[in-house]
Amino acid sequence: MFVGHETIAFALVALLAYRYGLGRERALALGVAAGLFAAVPDVDMAYAPLGLLAADASSPLAAADAFWSASTAVHRAVTHSLVLAPLAAATFALAASRRYRVLAGVGTLALVGTAAVVSGGLGAAVIAVYCATGIAVAVLVARFLDLGVGALAATALAGLVTHPFGDLLTGEPPHFLYPFAEHLLTARPVLFADPTLDLLAAFALELACIWAGVYAYHRVSGVPMRRHLHGRAAAGGAYALAALVITPPTLQVSYHFVFSVAAVGVVGLVQPLKRRLPDAPTALVTGLAAVTAAGVGYTLAYLLL
Repeated sequence: MFVGHETIAFALVALLAYRYGLGRERALALGVAAGLFAAVPDVDMAYAPLGLLAADASSPLAAADAFWSASTAVHRAVTHSLVLAPLAAATFALAASRRYRVLAGVGTLALVGTAAVVSGGLGAAVIAVYCATGIAVAVLVARFLDLGVGALAATALAGLVTHPFGDLLTGEPPHFLYPFAEHLLTARPVLFADPTLDLLAAFALELACIWAGVYAYHRVSGVPMRRHLHGRAAAGGAYALAALVITPPTLQVSYHFVFSVAAVGVVGLVQPLKRRLPDAPTALVTGLAAVTAAGVGYTLAYLLL
């Protein structure tokens, strides 16, 4: 969900803003802001590379396991809280205005202090990075997209609140109610008993979130999506043959599937008989369609086998 977090926040905010009468450019600007803020909670992964120091360098899988194991120390807790999200959103927005930076400082201290009490020094350090990143995003958005404090706070809240829900199918559930001890979920929802189908369901959710962002952009901008969708995307369906040669992926071991199916997106850059590359929107939409065709093809082949 590293991409899906941003695109679903963008889609929800841009479509709602356009639906309720804001102009196309304003709606897109608000959507972009929400998408950028939706990326902020995952800065807690900054701690995870420390796990590589204890990893077995001769084994890529061991290194990956060490990375993700280290990430669970703070990941999806202090930065994924629905309880702290309103305070964080307000803090980020206030920090973008010189008039309110003292209040932003108070908000930052409150967030860091809460994490320090509940999670110790590591939690405090992580949420300090979280605040610094969120404030940097707010300052950039205010400068380049010309958004005021109210719009910044609203888009920040949308991005921070939607983010944790995108993580439900991809590992340990977020601690929605942090800093309180109660958990809304103690284990990730399992949609299928078959671990490969369970992974493919999470993959389908990610694709759906990305498609939502693509649809929202075209809907709000008024540009027909078909203008950027080329028939060569159907070539992605050939990835179904991978079901014959690769080990069925699971959430525990998915790298070979994820990297290979994502590579199918290069179809979007291919223009037979033409020397120049396609424009960026065409490459993106066609590449995403090819990856989707690859995912559908692989799933059908897996079910048939």
